[in-house]
Amino acid sequence: MKQLLQNIKDGKTIVEDIPIPTPREGQALVKVSASLVSAGTERMVVEFAEKSYLGKARSRPDLVKQTLDKAKREGIQPTVQAVFNRLDQPMALGYSSAGTIVALGRNMQGFKVGQHVACAGGGYAVHAEYNVVPRNLLTPLPKNVDFESASFTTLGAIALHGFRLAETQLSENVAVIGLGLLGLLTIQLASAAGCNVLGIDLDPKRVLLASSLNVEAVTRPQAESAASAFTQNRGFDSIIICADTSSNDPVELAGVIARDRAKVVATGAVGLNFPRKIYYEKEIAFINSRSYGPGRYDANYEENGQDYPIGYIRWTEGRNFQAVVDLLSSRKLKVESLISHRFDIEEGVKAYEVITGKKKEPFLAVLLTYPERKTKEERNVVFPSIVHRPQGSSIVKLGVLGAGLFANSTLLPILKNNKDFELIGIASSGGLHAQHSGKKFGFQYAASSEDEIINDPKINTVAILTRHDTHADLIVKALKSGKHVFVEKPLAITPEQLKKIEKQLPITNYQLLVGFNRRFSPLAQSLKSHIFNLQEPKHLHYRVNAGFIPANHWTQDEAIGGGRIIGEACHFIDVLTYLVGALPVKVSAHALPNNGKYREDNVSMTFTFADGSIGVVDYLANGDKSMPKERLEVFCGGKIAVLDDYVKLEIVENARWKAESGAQDKGWRAEMAAFAESLKAGKEPPIPYEQIIAVTKSTFAAVESIRSGSPISIK
Repeated sequence: MKQLLQNIKDGKTIVEDIPIPTPREGQALVKVSASLVSAGTERMVVEFAEKSYLGKARSRPDLVKQTLDKAKREGIQPTVQAVFNRLDQPMALGYSSAGTIVALGRNMQGFKVGQHVACAGGGYAVHAEYNVVPRNLLTPLPKNVDFESASFTTLGAIALHGFRLAETQLSENVAVIGLGLLGLLTIQLASAAGCNVLGIDLDPKRVLLASSLNVEAVTRPQAESAASAFTQNRGFDSIIICADTSSNDPVELAGVIARDRAKVVATGAVGLNFPRKIYYEKEIAFINSRSYGPGRYDANYEENGQDYPIGYIRWTEGRNFQAVVDLLSSRKLKVESLISHRFDIEEGVKAYEVITGKKKEPFLAVLLTYPERKTKEERNVVFPSIVHRPQGSSIVKLGVLGAGLFANSTLLPILKNNKDFELIGIASSGGLHAQHSGKKFGFQYAASSEDEIINDPKINTVAILTRHDTHADLIVKALKSGKHVFVEKPLAITPEQLKKIEKQLPITNYQLLVGFNRRFSPLAQSLKSHIFNLQEPKHLHYRVNAGFIPANHWTQDEAIGGGRIIGEACHFIDVLTYLVGALPVKVSAHALPNNGKYREDNVSMTFTFADGSIGVVDYLANGDKSMPKERLEVFCGGKIAVLDDYVKLEIVENARWKAESGAQDKGWRAEMAAFAESLKAGKEPPIPYEQIIAVTKSTFAAVESIRSGSPISIK
């Protein structure tokens, strides 16, 4: 399928062939007929992408600080590499479209194939021939609302939410400053609600267009005198700012024309340096409107389909979408006259030449259209220019599930340069990131369905790099299909998932390896060699300066990421298990109070091992990320070993110090080499199964210990 993309790194806007996405549970696959280009949000994205690296840095000083902190902590080279990997990710443009449902995932009651719908949401209602959209971002269309009109639904909801925030009542006086597309929708909504509306804009042509919609409008020079006459010198009850400018003039004008204790709502991006005197004297309330309404930026609402009870939140973003569609159907909201440009998706780049001013022509609503094409609907894209590696029975023929940041920045660069791996296919849920990574790293094809990879007879090994909640089912599915499996940590996020894997392992002839990479680090292996022959129990202390992650991040969601102990602290428990050489049998764990900010991620865990060794993991999110992340100390047999962030290892014995150091190496390259070697030679897996299972059980037990306040045996 064709999709419009923005490259943040080089600033190019391009149309690419992308695999048709596959709908997951709670999603629909929509064949798009029309999508609306946002002259505000999308123009800002394109203009940011077109800046030089220096220009990008100047516009985002917050990200520059994060980058400098990372460089201090991890070094310049890995930091530069990480920055370029982030910039290299393609960005899907668009957030408002309409089309026809052609396929449904599970749990999509109330929707059916063939149904016409409006689609919303960044990352979902994108400029592409097919969209995969969650249920709460879909709105059914009545027969009398065409696709072009319906493509305005999301922008209409932005205008409607701003209007609702003003809390206007029947017959109140409302001023709308800025008569671009958002403003022209807003004046119609306010008029339909029974308000007396005055539109204000710098452009006489837009004033005329507003007048054609039966709304009084004036140019900026007339605004103050017109406002006095319009309100009989009382001032406006509410002012909605829809302008798009860095100037403070709209905010200043709003203060001048407002009545005492009026409300000012900004739905556009404007300068916010308030003239204190007039806002203070009139006690004006100012609100910055946030997108489409309640539910926006809430993953439970938008991604998981959990609606808010209507008795508590009347107008969610979804109900705002429905209200806009109803207004289109009743002809109280008219958008046909607002359309200034239409472009076929294959010429989508021209739309951005218009909205960024490269084409010197006036514009208002710019639509992308999607004519019917006689093309086979493929869920994969083949890369014909692939240079194939020499093939043989000993080659690991790899399929990859997941093409996110970890895959692109860490694992795929290593696999690309390892002659033992032939990169066959890569899949991601939306297809976009798989297409980008497939082309970049030399895969033969990209797909949107995991089944394309798991069922491909050319593939003998699958790497699972997806979100944590999917790992266990994909492991079992791949093993049953006759594939070796590498899975990024964690192995599983619930005991029930782990039992499925444990049940499958004894009856399979295929290997399973988990991404417990740190045990393969050269410095970790050197540390192991220094204490290997010491027979007495060891004491190990692993301090992890993990850094803060917001509570609403997916890794903190127990149902998706498993939480940080299960999702990441498993790494450090594995290192202790590797160094001790025995399994953990008991854990006692304690957490600092969350205080509404943390999610059991300031934790001290003490593990007892089968040989009597004790290992402590202090996993902390309340520190300063500019400090190195990891420090491990081992005491045993008259020796002390200190491993600092996989950069430096010091061994102290008999008052003599030995030190090893180098660039940070956390073992990824060595783990992949060990995996390939074990598969080629038919050896045992690089990590014994009893260890990866015990480490996973240890994370479950640690969480149970935190919550019960008691030590927990690891069984």
